[in-house]
Amino acid sequence: MAETDPHLTPSAQKAPATGAIPPSRMALLFTVMLVTAAGNTAMQSVMPSIGTALKVQDVWISLAYSWSALLWVVCAPFWARRSDKRGRKAMMALGLAGFIVSFVLCGAALWAGLAGWMGAFWTLAAFAAARSLYGGFGSAAPPAVQAYVASRTPRAERTQALSLIASSFGLGTVIGPALAPLMVVPFLGIGLTGPFIAFAAIGVVALVLLRWRLPNDEPQFAARGDAAPYSSPSGAPSDPQDTLDAEAAGEPPRLSWRDPRLRPWVFAGFFGGHAQAMVLGISGFLVLDRLGLRDTPTEGAGPVGLVLMSGAIATLLAQWGLIPRFDLGPRAATLWGIATAAFGTMVLAVAGDLHLIALGYAIASLGFGLFRPGTTAGTSLAVTRAEQGQASGIVASLAGASYIYAPALGVWLYGHSNWLGFGLIVALCAAVLLHGWTSLQADRELTRS
Repeated sequence: MAETDPHLTPSAQKAPATGAIPPSRMALLFTVMLVTAAGNTAMQSVMPSIGTALKVQDVWISLAYSWSALLWVVCAPFWARRSDKRGRKAMMALGLAGFIVSFVLCGAALWAGLAGWMGAFWTLAAFAAARSLYGGFGSAAPPAVQAYVASRTPRAERTQALSLIASSFGLGTVIGPALAPLMVVPFLGIGLTGPFIAFAAIGVVALVLLRWRLPNDEPQFAARGDAAPYSSPSGAPSDPQDTLDAEAAGEPPRLSWRDPRLRPWVFAGFFGGHAQAMVLGISGFLVLDRLGLRDTPTEGAGPVGLVLMSGAIATLLAQWGLIPRFDLGPRAATLWGIATAAFGTMVLAVAGDLHLIALGYAIASLGFGLFRPGTTAGTSLAVTRAEQGQASGIVASLAGASYIYAPALGVWLYGHSNWLGFGLIVALCAAVLLHGWTSLQADRELTRS
């Protein structure tokens, strides 16, 4: 039987547990995730070159992200719970605003450093401080988008729906590296900081569209009785899904990472996420080293972008092709994904030219492209509809936790020995595979209505 709530009004109980989210809304949700993903991967494709131009060690470039990632871990669950009370749209807008301001300030700090106005230390310190705005406020958007989709999608279709949203990251990682070299322009000495300014402007456009086109879903008063708890700016009747989402939510107990229902998925997401973060952290420096581009860092943005694009295309293949084509459930997607990622990492470890580097990174990305939606959907399906907001916060927090120290650790180990860096990644994948094989709930039980 479908989940019901004794507090639901008769009209809400008759409403479908989901229905298809209108295409116009889905496009807006997709855009919110796409813009931030494209901006962040564009940044990652130029940061190795910026670090080399500033003459700082690779590990310090990776550590510059750590404070932002720590803030993400702390703030994402808070914003997720906040979205239950303030509405998903408000948190999406807050996340986009955090992204925009952060990118403007990051670009300004790096421009000042490259222009010689600040030393390398103060440049990275200013960059880390500006980046923290994304960790603190940008973390509001992904949990809100995930909760919006999860609470309006049937259990049997949730893996595919969340995979579609996750694919916005994959498409963003195609667009970001593809556009980044085109945004490196000499105009006004902008140079390598061009992608920061350009994507901040794109973020402003996305924020305007979100505020203008997505219906308001802010609860106006407690969800009780027959009155609809949501209203739109025009005063039109609220969407039945908004009503159902609000009334089903109520005040669920605080959800913990240690909840027995979530524990297997948290383990898989945490350690698999660390493996993915290490691969991403190492890849840019790997390209510079094996193609001999350390002495010409401005020429590195193109090859690094090509490698990241190959991985992004493979991620899209997994999320737009394999998951819906084979109707993969959370457990199957997680296990097949992490095994494929381990194999791709081994290919990347021995790659010596651009073709083989791109191939290895693409195979690893194909695996992580299956793994991420699998763990996200598994976490969502493990809890009730009323707990979707908190579950999305935990998923976002896990994603942030992967980037506190894992990229820097991977780069540091890679700097000492290729086999240390890549060996740890493969070991993490093997641990997730073994644990998941024995602990993750079967797909037919998870997706049963």
